[in-house]
Amino acid sequence: MEFQRVPQSCFFLLILACARPDAQLDRSLYRADGQGFDPIRPGIEVLLEDSLHLVAGFRVGLITNQTGVDTSGRPTIDRLHEHPSVELVALFAPEHGIRGTAAPGETVEDAVDIETGIPIHSLYGAERSPTPEMLDGIEVLLVDLQDIGARYWTYASTMTLAMEAAAQQGIAVVILDRPNPIGGAVQGNVLDPAFATFVGRYPMAMRHGMTSGELARYYQGEFGIGGVLHVVPVDGWRRDIPFVETGLPWVQPSPNMPNIESATHYPGTCLFEGTALSVARGTEAPFQQIGAPWLDGEALAEAMNGYELPGVRFEPVTFVPRAPSDGKFDGVQVEGVRLVATSPEYDPTHAAVALLVETRRMSGTRWGWRRAHFDRLAGTDRLRLAIDAGAGLEEIGRGWRDELEAFKRVRERYLIYP
Repeated sequence: MEFQRVPQSCFFLLILACARPDAQLDRSLYRADGQGFDPIRPGIEVLLEDSLHLVAGFRVGLITNQTGVDTSGRPTIDRLHEHPSVELVALFAPEHGIRGTAAPGETVEDAVDIETGIPIHSLYGAERSPTPEMLDGIEVLLVDLQDIGARYWTYASTMTLAMEAAAQQGIAVVILDRPNPIGGAVQGNVLDPAFATFVGRYPMAMRHGMTSGELARYYQGEFGIGGVLHVVPVDGWRRDIPFVETGLPWVQPSPNMPNIESATHYPGTCLFEGTALSVARGTEAPFQQIGAPWLDGEALAEAMNGYELPGVRFEPVTFVPRAPSDGKFDGVQVEGVRLVATSPEYDPTHAAVALLVETRRMSGTRWGWRRAHFDRLAGTDRLRLAIDAGAGLEEIGRGWRDELEAFKRVRERYLIYP
């Protein structure tokens, strides 16, 4: 059996055909605890219940980790391995490993899955892309990973590299889609291609507002990734439905992403990874707070609240970073601020720029950039240089507007969900 190449113009119809035509969510009947109405079904359930033809009778490989689960929390690995019509022959592990326990940047080794005996190929070690040897005998490659909604999230790079490798081997790729946990807002700057790395391979906004399936469509349509692509959509999800109302379990996609609140701030506060300040790794609230031993938390909170940024307030805080951290101030009490989102108008990227401006000013000679890393995250050196030159939030934000609007227009072609 072979997959037929589908013209680009037919992708949208193919995707919609995978979902139930009557899958609409009446939020007035849906409680905040996720109970009381038809559950939202992630791509793995839609695949096995409505679109089994995409995998039935084929030898299947799966790129996944601990975030690949159904609505009950059962791993996608188990669902596929136990299904009589699916032959799951290989697993592929992204950053943090197949169970999500490896630290950021830690090499992931090849292994064998204890539960199923299926070989696990590392895509975060000597190889970042599946090799022809890894793909040998595979006819369909599935991807089931929870994206976080920010450009600097390596799972998207793993996905695109796998799409390219699969295309070279004539293997179809099927994305098992999941909701964007931080919604559909599009914010921040757009990556300069000259700064493309594994934490951002293609021009993309800091907060892109897309799902993994939509990202795959965007990357294929705009950057010439060939091959056959199918997206199995989330059934019943709309872009304005908060993750807590989906009824889906939150599974930490990495050791320092414990909840949706951390994910909400991540598109902004992750930039501080490229500075001398701590993002509170190893605390109960990573990426929700930033600090350093020399900062005055009260003064910083007052300065930040003075910006009157919509949808967020800043509270003075002290915390002690501990392992697994980034090596900044381990075991040392630091002062800083905690960011508290108060409404959907919150723009974490603008909040982060204001924080960079204020902490740079307050730190004086104690300030330090991790230049290469900051520029990788920022997708440019212009942000760092502007802050060093004394530019403020408004000036920096104005410089992002045209490129962000252009990205939004292109992005519209690849969206699936209303």
